[in-house]
Amino acid sequence: MSRTSSNERKAEQRWPAFAAIAVMLLLDIYSPPTFIPKLALIVTVVILFIPLIVLNPHRLTRETSWSRWFSIGFALLLALANQVDVVWIIHGLISGSTGGITVLWGALQVWVASVVTFALIYWELDRGGPVARGTLTRAKLQLADFKFPQDEDGASVNEVKRESSEISDWRPGFVDYLYMSATNMMAFSPTDVMPLSTRAKLFMLLQSISGFVLLALVIARSVNILA
Repeated sequence: MSRTSSNERKAEQRWPAFAAIAVMLLLDIYSPPTFIPKLALIVTVVILFIPLIVLNPHRLTRETSWSRWFSIGFALLLALANQVDVVWIIHGLISGSTGGITVLWGALQVWVASVVTFALIYWELDRGGPVARGTLTRAKLQLADFKFPQDEDGASVNEVKRESSEISDWRPGFVDYLYMSATNMMAFSPTDVMPLSTRAKLFMLLQSISGFVLLALVIARSVNILA
């Protein structure tokens, strides 16, 4: 089953997500070794990303059943690999087996990767994903996982009974989820965006816990280095 655009609304562009993944991989190249071999990770990411680019090279207008699950699996795989690296870096911070500057640089890379990977998960899951948000009317969207401040301009984000003219046509893009992911990593709690679904709350909880532990250990290690 294939879904294509049926309204006049512009579909979301591919490049913001692509740029975020590229920055994450670039930092990974210049960061210290972790549990997962860097070359293997980069090659795997590139290979998995190729079918998604071929399907929607510029704007996210087309989606099939396989591409939907493939996109979600891609985001979850990146997040899983990152969580393995989080554990590896935490082990290095606690044991002191790695040089101070080296492990701090590695922690920065893992922190940035956490922001990007969780942003991809939120982006892919919320309201049916980026293709659905860009090509379907509000009434046809799945229930929202997150409530943004812009949603207050119209009816409830999960409202389906009102006329479309009465409901705000604003839709979140990748940058919105990237910002939400970054604030969750720093504040360890929702700021202006509230999670609505159970899965959204669980993902944000996991991200907050890993971010808190990582930051706390980085600060402690930094004090030891400067002392």
